[in-house]
Amino acid sequence: MNMNKLILDGHKLHWHRDRVEAWLRGERIAPITIDCALTRRCTYRCNYCYSQLQANDEKRMTKDVIMRFLDDAAEIGVKGISFVSDGESTCSPHLYDAITRGKSNGIDMALGTNGYLLKDEKLREILPCLTYLRFNISAGVPYRYAEIMGCKEEYFYKICSTIKKSVKIKNEENLSVTIGLQMVLMPQLSDQIIPFAKLGRELGVDYAVIKHCSDDEEGKLGIDYSKYYELTDILTEAESYSTNEYTVKAKWSKILSGGKRNYPRCYGPPFIMQFSGSGLVAPCGMFFNNKYKKYHIGNIVDTSFKSLWQSERYWEVINLIASEKFDARTMCGSLCLQHKVNEFLWNLKNGDISIEDNPRLSPEHINFI
Repeated sequence: MNMNKLILDGHKLHWHRDRVEAWLRGERIAPITIDCALTRRCTYRCNYCYSQLQANDEKRMTKDVIMRFLDDAAEIGVKGISFVSDGESTCSPHLYDAITRGKSNGIDMALGTNGYLLKDEKLREILPCLTYLRFNISAGVPYRYAEIMGCKEEYFYKICSTIKKSVKIKNEENLSVTIGLQMVLMPQLSDQIIPFAKLGRELGVDYAVIKHCSDDEEGKLGIDYSKYYELTDILTEAESYSTNEYTVKAKWSKILSGGKRNYPRCYGPPFIMQFSGSGLVAPCGMFFNNKYKKYHIGNIVDTSFKSLWQSERYWEVINLIASEKFDARTMCGSLCLQHKVNEFLWNLKNGDISIEDNPRLSPEHINFI
């Protein structure tokens, strides 16, 4: 793998010019990427987890619902689906079938997981179907892993074993899947930055990414974004553990943003949508909570995704958060999944930048924007 082609702190809209130009013309486009979970359940209680702020109506995603969604997504032109959202998708008995169904439909598939329930015996089945497999492991030593991620210390060893097996299978079968680690960094957990970077290299993964911790507009998780500025030296040291085969990357654009946005409108959701593990469809995970029902589009448990996408309600919500009635700087949480996409589209729409005519060689994970 060419690690220079791995964009871990940015966006990939330059390689989707046709859809960007259709959006600029006011056309109703299908999302390029959908991030979703197959359940709201989880085996962990991570200190930093945003899902504790995302409570919504609990509905069960049956196999029929999931398969209908995957078929609809392929039909309307979705290019990538990642099982990464407000639940641990390995808790769903339908995960493995969903990965293979999505891939057979021509969709790029990805999985983010804590890895505890990921079945080793299923790795050879799913790894060829995945664009990336990312393990969320926000510490590099067992006892801190247990403290930070709200689980038993022995889970650390199981996860590391599964990661090693994944890497071994990838190498044996010469698979294209990217295997990585992700650390969600709260400023007070900085003692784990270097152990995390070292762990990734020891396990043989392709990358280890360090990201900020999101918070809601009321600051309920208590993140002091000014404290991230004090971590620049140690984060730079962590990146020095990179090799030709292994990349450590801090998401500097968000870590050093002070938790602030420089754009008022939310233009990203037409390109990248999020679904809750309850089946709820909303423009962004920050709107999953029931207090944001004015931004809820519908639920794929009750209505097919294709019907929701074609509905006036879908575009009513999309247009609302892109209008002067909405200000992303004050009306939603800090630095969401769509942040870099939002930033690019705001600057593009205002004529401050242009989309590249001949972008460089296509990056890895091109359909996960």
